Amino acid sequence: MTERSQSIIVQPGGGRDLHAFGNILSVMLSGQQSGGTIAVMSEQTPPGGGPPVHYHTREDEIFLVVEGKISYFANEQWTEVAPGGAVYLPKGAVHTYRNVGETPSRHWIITLPSGFEDFFAEAAAEFGRPDGPNPQRIVEIHHKHGIELL
Repeated sequence: MTERSQSIIVQPGGGRDLHAFGNILSVMLSGQQSGGTIAVMSEQTPPGGGPPVHYHTREDEIFLVVEGKISYFANEQWTEVAPGGAVYLPKGAVHTYRNVGETPSRHWIITLPSGFEDFFAEAAAEFGRPDGPNPQRIVEIHHKHGIELL
């Protein structure tokens, strides 16, 4: 008989908040908690915010839009996704997103397997430096975690 995993319940506000790239990522379920199988995060992005075009070599991503106006670049085109919509990006898919609204946007990010939360935590530590982030170090952190910038 195999050992069963412990169930995990995280209440609203119970995640770990990380600040980087102008965003707030709330890690609700980490790879450490899930045995590396999944990470579940909520992200708030300011108007105009979003990452550069990139792809992941290690994890698939699912975005679930909660509020705001978010446009996703996937399949070589931009598509605005309304609250309640979902986006699936398999590893290797070139993508990005932008908050195209005038207020902060929020979406859930689910990665399979986990690992993105470790990237964001390392980037948040770099952004938290008193003299600000070193751009070369940010690029290195991306590469270390299998995220290729284009």
